[in-house]
Amino acid sequence: MAKQRMQQCLSCGAFSLSTICPVCGGQAQAAAPLKWSPEDHRAALRRKMNGVEDDDWPEQLATLPSLEQMQAQHATEEE
Repeated sequence: MAKQRMQQCLSCGAFSLSTICPVCGGQAQAAAPLKWSPEDHRAALRRKMNGVEDDDWPEQLATLPSLEQMQAQHATEEE
């Protein structure tokens, strides 16, 4: 099973990546449970429900403008 890296101090609530708090020196534990397990037995069903396996799924994803388009937009905003 995957390990949760983000830790939260039990005393002061500070976040860190170690099990010892860098702020107060107290004990820290996993900040939150993992959202899903790597051994998820229902992953195939979830992909099917979200349509990830469909051929047209990549076209439904949001796209970012190209670098040239962003530079041109930035140049027009500066003027």
